[in-house]
Amino acid sequence: MKNLLKKFKIKRRIIALLAGLHFFGNPSVKLKVIGVTGTSGKTTTATLLYRIAMKLGYKAGLISTVENIINGKVISTPDNKPIPGTTPDPITLYKLLNKMMDEGCEYVFMEVSSHALDQNRVAGINFTGGIFMNLTQDHFDYHKNFENYFEAKKKFFKMLPARAFALTNADDKYGVKILEGIKANRFSYGFTKDFNGVHFYGQIKKLDFTGLDLLFNKIEIKSKLLGKFNAYNLLAVWSACSLLGFDMNKVNKIIENIEPPRGRFEHFISPTGVLVIVDYAHKPDALEKIFSAIQETKNVSGKIISVFGCGGDRDPFKRPIMGKIGAENSDIAIFTSDNSRSEDPNKIIEEMKTDLSPLVLGKVKSIPDRRGAIIEAVKLAKNGDIILCAGKGHEDYQEIKGAKIHFDDMEELRQAFQQK
Repeated sequence: MKNLLKKFKIKRRIIALLAGLHFFGNPSVKLKVIGVTGTSGKTTTATLLYRIAMKLGYKAGLISTVENIINGKVISTPDNKPIPGTTPDPITLYKLLNKMMDEGCEYVFMEVSSHALDQNRVAGINFTGGIFMNLTQDHFDYHKNFENYFEAKKKFFKMLPARAFALTNADDKYGVKILEGIKANRFSYGFTKDFNGVHFYGQIKKLDFTGLDLLFNKIEIKSKLLGKFNAYNLLAVWSACSLLGFDMNKVNKIIENIEPPRGRFEHFISPTGVLVIVDYAHKPDALEKIFSAIQETKNVSGKIISVFGCGGDRDPFKRPIMGKIGAENSDIAIFTSDNSRSEDPNKIIEEMKTDLSPLVLGKVKSIPDRRGAIIEAVKLAKNGDIILCAGKGHEDYQEIKGAKIHFDDMEELRQAFQQK
């Protein structure tokens, strides 16, 4: 089995190199490609960098989990569906890069997933820079253990050329380790006060529901984005902009008005005064960060009502972890379906409850039907409460027994409030 897997990865590398160098003339040599990797924050960081570059007047491309864009135009497959996955297969990826080159793009900002790295999907790409966000448990269904997951991420920085920059999160315990033995120029960012040698240092001056007041290398930065996790995303973005030689006075002004990507801490206030948040958080670290951000902004007396589940046919080890995080941080936690795929959603929900004490379990409601779970959350919520609907974010479908059924959390929430 191991030999077959090794042969598959070698084949992927050959396909990637042939696609990039032979069929498409290695378009990445004529582009400035910036890769973003890590467990959480990839989409936000890549998207914000793309939007800033565009607002500065550059032609740019984006390759992300949410969408692939060339100079403001969203790119779809021939059947008019979004290109699936965080990092496309080698042929699709090089087609995108080639199209970006033909459209006159100077910059490309792309997410680089651990799957893509392990499967050699990005082999042959000439990266101008790489950004490391953080590393926590994820994708153990694929990588089997943390060491393999880490090595997949590290592979990205090993492939960076000597002229490229490697920007790392100094506050993450793997931030320094991931840059060991690489050729690229090393830079770091972080908020830890006693970290020696950090190149881009951030301070949080104010953090509430109105946004963030920050200091980046003692320069005042304001943002409408919420939460400490977004302060890290913004510092990574700001640091990369500086390394790319962008006009930082203009960058600072753009950051003040920039919006988060769709489904990333997207929110609205209901007619009844309930704060409603939709977020893509579908892994333990991301879910924990969302709850931290909510605690930082919540009304003292308001309840937190969460609606979330765990994906079927995916890492089962994170289910009890996520169940515990969600239940302990909520006044009412509604466990529900989230792309159950071939699995029984009731079984997934029971696995989410595995590590809950009787006291915490008392806060949990189990409603496998996601629409029903959302309706119940809306029914329970009162003025000053917060509803967090996590796990799907920008996705507008549910995967159940081989079928993709239209389902959009934000649509369902707005409709539930209209009918309340």
